Amino acid sequence: MERPNLPAIPRSVWWMVLLSFVVQVAAIGIFRQYHTRPGDDNFGFGWEMGRVARSIALGQGFSSPYEGNTGPSAWEPPLYPYLMAGVFKAFGIYSYASAWVLLSINSLFGAVTTIPVYLIAHRSFGSRVALWSARAWALNPYVWYWSIHWIWDTTFTPLILAVIFLVSLELEQWPGYRGWVLFGILWGVGALANPAMLSFLPFCGLWIWWRRYGRGLPSLVGVVLSSFVFFLVLSPWLVRNYEVFGRFVFIRDDFGLQFRLGNNKMSDGMLFATLQPNLNKLELEKFQRMGEIAYEADCRRLAFDWIREHPGRFAVISMKRFFYYWNGVPRPTDSRAPWDFRSSLFLASSVLAIWGMGRALRQKRPGAWLFAGLIGSYPTVYYFVFPHARYRHPIEPELFILAVFLLAEVQSRKPVAKETIVDC
Repeated sequence: MERPNLPAIPRSVWWMVLLSFVVQVAAIGIFRQYHTRPGDDNFGFGWEMGRVARSIALGQGFSSPYEGNTGPSAWEPPLYPYLMAGVFKAFGIYSYASAWVLLSINSLFGAVTTIPVYLIAHRSFGSRVALWSARAWALNPYVWYWSIHWIWDTTFTPLILAVIFLVSLELEQWPGYRGWVLFGILWGVGALANPAMLSFLPFCGLWIWWRRYGRGLPSLVGVVLSSFVFFLVLSPWLVRNYEVFGRFVFIRDDFGLQFRLGNNKMSDGMLFATLQPNLNKLELEKFQRMGEIAYEADCRRLAFDWIREHPGRFAVISMKRFFYYWNGVPRPTDSRAPWDFRSSLFLASSVLAIWGMGRALRQKRPGAWLFAGLIGSYPTVYYFVFPHARYRHPIEPELFILAVFLLAEVQSRKPVAKETIVDC
């Protein structure tokens, strides 16, 4: 039977998954995270996704990401808004019960991610690193924060990307075509949740082909099959977009606004949020008057016009965005200290992960180049738009594994050094 050669998952890992989920759900209640901000007509409840979910729940279809009935939308990818809409229909629109259910679902996604974390780490670095990586993920308050604080796809994206990473590792030697079909399905689902992950797809596919080629295994039919399945999963949404907009729209159409929020005359490498329609009355009126497609095109034009007029400035702030992505975005402070230590742990985790990646490459660990491809490709778009801590979270599972691997390597060398001294 065609199946990947996965190790048995220890019972302790399953207990970690359960404990992680229970603690997160308890934290939702203890810290009253289900009490979402009621201001601005509950816009803080899922932001644009919440608005679209409300429209779906009211029978108005996938539409109106801001105030007013602005018609059909592709402002956000469809998967999470439809999940939110289902919860809204069952537990009420913008209700405390809906918030609790959605945050609990997010917590479940975050806890279950422990499983692919364990399997990826086991495949690349062995059982010891796998067990500690699973613990680091399941029992980390930083991971819990994204589950219990954000009603967004923030925990589903790391889960689906981690499963894709695991399947990619197994496809190196997975016989038959079931693995390729699964690969196409997972990428299709991932794209419908967060299209930003598609930046990793070309490298991921090439890595699988390269590794299989080295083993003398065929890939052409599998690549064609997975590509067909991928577009088959996407096709209902792409057809829907073409029908409602009269033109091709690939999954979502808000790139122009996102690009402009990071590239304008006030740009400093961070998000300039006051240009968002929910925070700027003039922009909201412009969005309502022009319509979604025309508004996105106008935002894109303004951003590119600014870049053409200020290419040097664009290069400088892009370098700053690279730094902020890995160091953490600066936060307002009254302190005059030369260093903001609030981002130190964020920077330290980045350094440990990238250092671990370099060590894995030198040791030619299984999948080392796949880790490198993910770290090199996934963040790229954010270097030219704007960074945010949650934009790093989708690749946190792999970063955690690399950091744990590095620390395990350091720890394993200590006894050797002591023995050497005694022998001398």
